[in-house]
Amino acid sequence: MPQYRILLADDERELRNMLSAYLRAESFVVIEAVDGERALALARSEEPDLVLLDVGLPKMDGFEVLRQLRTASAIPVIMLTARAEEIDRVVGLTVGADDYVTKPFSPRELVARIRAVLRRGRAEMEDEHTLRFYGLTVDPPRREVLLSDQLVDLTTLEFDLLHTLAAAPGRVMTREHLMERVWGWDFMGVDRVVDVHISNIRKTLGDDPANPRFIETVRGVGYKMIAKPM
Repeated sequence: MPQYRILLADDERELRNMLSAYLRAESFVVIEAVDGERALALARSEEPDLVLLDVGLPKMDGFEVLRQLRTASAIPVIMLTARAEEIDRVVGLTVGADDYVTKPFSPRELVARIRAVLRRGRAEMEDEHTLRFYGLTVDPPRREVLLSDQLVDLTTLEFDLLHTLAAAPGRVMTREHLMERVWGWDFMGVDRVVDVHISNIRKTLGDDPANPRFIETVRGVGYKMIAKPM
């Protein structure tokens, strides 16, 4: 079993020490940061497998760390926050978080969420052949997406979501099905998370929801891939 490297960025010493000890007991390697600037630097230099990122970090808050990190990396990120408002969830997910945990939480719950995110990112997809459409290529073995032969930068969740739709072109997929397929059956989030990630994918692909080339909204149900396979 691989030993995953976790970057834990939180300025609360007691919480950080407790989580670090628990994660190490669960066989994770832990790298610690006490402020946003240090977290961003370590995420870039150490290349951990996952980042636990507190929203309320000093020097640079967690949202800004995530925004800057997402300009060049699709590393999985779980946001930690003491604020439970829905707007915080939406903001965090919009800028590319893979999951969101509200304090207080149990270490056992957090480890379960970490393993779920890592499992999504590392597990091989059921359908491994390259999917080609006119202008778009989805390559599961390499976990790459090309648009007009140019590499597209998607997060782990965005890739899994696009691949799920692309693997069944023309099939309408409900938000509930997409959540179960991409986030896992035990995901406790709201279906709004699907809309946020679809919006991000569309922006990255330059896909106008009013006149889509790739992903069409099926009102009141979910989404479907409308691009024709080559």
